[in-house]
Amino acid sequence: MARCPIPIKVNSKDRSRLEQFLRAGVQQVRVVLRALALRQLARGAAAPRVAQALPLTPKAVRQIAHRYNSGGLDRALYHKQRPGAKPLLNDSQKQRVVAMVCGKPPQGRARWTVRLVAEEAVKRKLVPRAG
Repeated sequence: MARCPIPIKVNSKDRSRLEQFLRAGVQQVRVVLRALALRQLARGAAAPRVAQALPLTPKAVRQIAHRYNSGGLDRALYHKQRPGAKPLLNDSQKQRVVAMVCGKPPQGRARWTVRLVAEEAVKRKLVPRAG
C-alpha cells in the first residue's frame, strides 16, 4: 500500500531563500541535496519520485519534508549541532602533561612517545588514567 503524499507548503520567503541558496557558490553536497529535494516536494512531487531523481532514499526525503513542516527551512537543510564527547582532561591537567613532555624524557629513552606520555602521566599522578 502506498503512503499518502506529505502535504508541504513552502512559503514565498523560503522559496526565494531556497532558490538563492541553490544559485550560490560552493555548498556541502548533503545540504544541496536536501534543498533540491525540498524544492521538488514544494512543486508537488511525491517522495519516491524525488528519491528516484536524487541520490536519496524515500525515507530521507520524507524526513526532510517533516523537518520543514515542524521547524522551517533551516531545520530542513541543516542538522542540529551535536554535543560531542566530553573532554578527557581539564586545562590544568593538559598544562601539566605539556610541561612534562617539554622536559627531558625518562632515562633510557631518546624521545617521548604517546604510550610513554600516557604511562608517565599516570605514574606521576598528573591524570587519574590515560588510554
